[in-house]
Amino acid sequence: MYTATKLPRTSALFISALLGGLIFTSCASSQQTANKAAPQIAGNGGVNQLSARENSISQKAEATPIARSRPQLIKKAAISLTVNSVDKTVDAVSQIINQQQGDLIGLKQQQPKNDNPRYTATIQLRIPEDRLELTLEQLAKLGTVNSRNITAEDVGDRLVDFQARLTNLQKTEANLQKIMDRAGSVRDVLSVSQELSNVRQTIEQIDAQLKNLKNQVAYSTITLNLEAAVSSTSPQPALGLQVKETWNNSTHSLSAFSVGLLKLGIWLIVYSPYLLIFVALVYGFRRWRRTHSPRLTQTPESTISD
Repeated sequence: MYTATKLPRTSALFISALLGGLIFTSCASSQQTANKAAPQIAGNGGVNQLSARENSISQKAEATPIARSRPQLIKKAAISLTVNSVDKTVDAVSQIINQQQGDLIGLKQQQPKNDNPRYTATIQLRIPEDRLELTLEQLAKLGTVNSRNITAEDVGDRLVDFQARLTNLQKTEANLQKIMDRAGSVRDVLSVSQELSNVRQTIEQIDAQLKNLKNQVAYSTITLNLEAAVSSTSPQPALGLQVKETWNNSTHSLSAFSVGLLKLGIWLIVYSPYLLIFVALVYGFRRWRRTHSPRLTQTPESTISD
């Protein structure tokens, strides 16, 4: 009775131990699987974050515009106006030049003539490049615009070329100066000094050309042609002015005539020997012809006596 009861208990304990081992093994394997999967998920998350950063950087690079150098242009403008009064317009142009901090570089006024009965004027002015458009708009308000044009010349390549040449020549100058300081003989010193002088002369020429180009880029030139709307006639001068002008013209003519006679007398005095020789030859020839030429005709008295 005891033996039969003991066997079932032993088998129950064995089965319980077997089930506990299986449960423990399954828990351990699931924990290892979870630990392996966690780094993989973390790694995938880091890769995604890195790719997101690269995409944002590329988008920022695409959104940022590429900086371009400003074109170096020499601008020239020409505008033609028909105005009521040329004199008043010239005064207004002078005021505009002062307002825009420019310079007047040329003024030519032409009074009415027979072939051109209108009063005209040509003005050349120089204005800072950034105020060219504003100045043209102000000038256009002074009258009726007949024509208007703007031309531009890009000298960026020339500026870069001059600057590069200038930099290279300055380096050459520094090297020649070092060689001259270390030169021993007088001959070497003179040779290096001559070459250094040539390089410095070239540097001055290129530097002057570079400054001239930069000045032309910084300031634009405007040529303004003015023409009166109606033909104007010059006022009749006063009687006193006419008498004075006539007296001056007559005295000038008299003095010119006197000077001409004096010059003619000087020429005659200088060439008088040749003139006397010529007159003597003519007189001698005529006298010889009278004495040696035969009589071609006979008088009536000599014919009757015969």
